[in-house]
Amino acid sequence: MSGRWWQSLRARLEPPPIADPLWKRALAGCPLVRGLDSERQQRLRRLAALFLARKRFLALAGAVLDDYWRLLIAMQACLPALQQGAGSLRGWREVLIYPGEFKVRGSHHACHSSVLRAGDDTRSVDTWERGPLVLSLADVQLDLEQPWDGYNVVLHQMAHKLDILDGPADGIPPLTDIPRRRWVEQFGHAYHSLANTPAQDCGNPIDHYAAENPSEYFAVVTELHYSQPTLLREAEPAIADLLETFYGPSPAMASELSNVVYLRGKPAAR
Repeated sequence: MSGRWWQSLRARLEPPPIADPLWKRALAGCPLVRGLDSERQQRLRRLAALFLARKRFLALAGAVLDDYWRLLIAMQACLPALQQGAGSLRGWREVLIYPGEFKVRGSHHACHSSVLRAGDDTRSVDTWERGPLVLSLADVQLDLEQPWDGYNVVLHQMAHKLDILDGPADGIPPLTDIPRRRWVEQFGHAYHSLANTPAQDCGNPIDHYAAENPSEYFAVVTELHYSQPTLLREAEPAIADLLETFYGPSPAMASELSNVVYLRGKPAAR
């Protein structure tokens, strides 16, 4: 019994490396990771192996999930943890995958709000405090196909997971290299500036959904840091600086963003 227990513990602490053919295939399918330098790619590879060993994937409602898709999800989920380390992936265990939009029945607390939601609610993604990461496979696939459009559901939900590591969702994740006061002041100013401007009058390129609450603002600008850092820096240079310190340099390739800003569904010239 003790031998099996030790083997199980060792597998969780030192998971087997991801096989070369699978890693190369997933790397080809994930432009965000291809944008990392080789040293960060290798760190991500080790972190993704740990993620796959510690997280339980459940395919629901007819979703089809193989090793390739599990790795693609793990790679994106681990991007925000590259700078923060494996400890930032703690506090939850399951990844629930639906093929598309899914029904949430009953009542629950959303991780980004203290408001109790009840009844039927159709969603494409969701995250519960200390609960599973819930994703739509269709949305994950769209993000892989359009990596530079400013949207990424895995990164958005992982930002919420980081946010609640030190308490309620408030847009302030655990900070080590950034003074908390600086983060609170600069994020607070940027969030309130967006929230106090009506959506129809808002010239800010940041999606107005970020004005829902500080936690959503943090999640939305996290998406931009990884997939449209140029746009984020133009809109909120102080926030761009904070996120570069927090997450590390964006993997977005300058050539992808220099001449065209991608909007979900179609490209639009600057």
